[in-house]
Amino acid sequence: MRKYYSLYGRLLSQRVLYEAFRHVRRNKGAAGIDGQSLNAFEANLEVELSCLLSELKEKRYRAQPVRRVTLPKPDGGERLLGIPTVRDRVVQQALRTLLEPIFDGDFHPSSYGYRPGRSAHQAISKAQLFIRRYQRHWVVDMDLSKCFDTLDHDLILRQFRRKVTDGSVLGLLEQFLNSGVMVGHQYEATERGSPQGGVISPLIANVYLDAFDQFMKSRGHRIVRYADDILILCGSRAASENALNVATGYLEGDLKLTVNRSKTHLAHSREGIHFLGVVIHRGYTRIQMKKLKGLKAKLKWMTRRNSGKDLGSIIAELNPVLRGFINYFRVTNCTRVMKQLMGWLRRRLRCVQLKQWKTPSRLHRRLKQLGLRPPFQFIRMQSWRNARSPLASYAMPNRWLHDELGLIDLSTQRVGLCVPVI
Repeated sequence: MRKYYSLYGRLLSQRVLYEAFRHVRRNKGAAGIDGQSLNAFEANLEVELSCLLSELKEKRYRAQPVRRVTLPKPDGGERLLGIPTVRDRVVQQALRTLLEPIFDGDFHPSSYGYRPGRSAHQAISKAQLFIRRYQRHWVVDMDLSKCFDTLDHDLILRQFRRKVTDGSVLGLLEQFLNSGVMVGHQYEATERGSPQGGVISPLIANVYLDAFDQFMKSRGHRIVRYADDILILCGSRAASENALNVATGYLEGDLKLTVNRSKTHLAHSREGIHFLGVVIHRGYTRIQMKKLKGLKAKLKWMTRRNSGKDLGSIIAELNPVLRGFINYFRVTNCTRVMKQLMGWLRRRLRCVQLKQWKTPSRLHRRLKQLGLRPPFQFIRMQSWRNARSPLASYAMPNRWLHDELGLIDLSTQRVGLCVPVI
């Protein structure tokens, strides 16, 4: 195995720090404990980078504690995020850019999370390949409890020392691990874990969990891993039970992690394998129901009738959400679902427009402009039921919503696409 000795000098460049800031800027993010935003840092960029460079050269740089942010999880739990300061994110990005090429080339081929040139779509395609072509229908779906928060610092540094012997680089890494967190105005030391939200945390997790990947590979197990989402694909129930025991023993014993036994389970492809927001079956892949419900809840809020926005503005806000959703779930077989979703969304938009027209006479005027001849029925303009009436459909046909107002039609998008597997 190749060892890397003198690496720290590669960080000591204004250009390296500037490129690191460009990455940080692109990823956006909130301010850390010092309250300095990305815009404020950029406004004085040359001075800030020169100061950072001087501190790194003179070994005076010290990582600041991260700001603790708590986000609710869909299942009712909480996700702990740690937001580093902008200057710490710049140094972390420069360090990640330096270390990632050293480790990435030797990672397990079925590891896809937070790696350059790899995506969740490829992870889904690899799982589909194992299930459908190689008949690995029994799957161990593993869930780790607070993976980022429970990484062992000694094991992290041991994994990095396998290839990197530069003490200054390892010292920087250790600083980020031991920087601590600020919960309100209270400082808390971090004796384990790497804050989820830190720029370098994904690389740390991948290096840490690669030991598990290689162990399972040496035992002949087929796996697909995206960060801490792990599938072990087997040919029989007995094999999957054995794989679960082997994996649990290694993760909890050697890596000192915690397997969430309430969420870790065996599954068969006939019922569907839940992975990265989709459900993989023997012959097709569909969207997880909770993802559809989440999208509909968001669209419902965006198309509420008391928003005070005109239909064009509402559609302009809807389109990025719709585009992002279909771009991710284009790997699923969802033509029928998208057709139903668009029918529901168009009805909501017609409901919004009917309320804004206020009186039936405004609706009738619109119908006359389109060449329809009265008499027309008087309807309640704020009725959800009437948003599906023939009058509403004549006044606001699908082609008007899509062609003139520009609403993206998800039912016409290509879906069920096969992403090449790396």
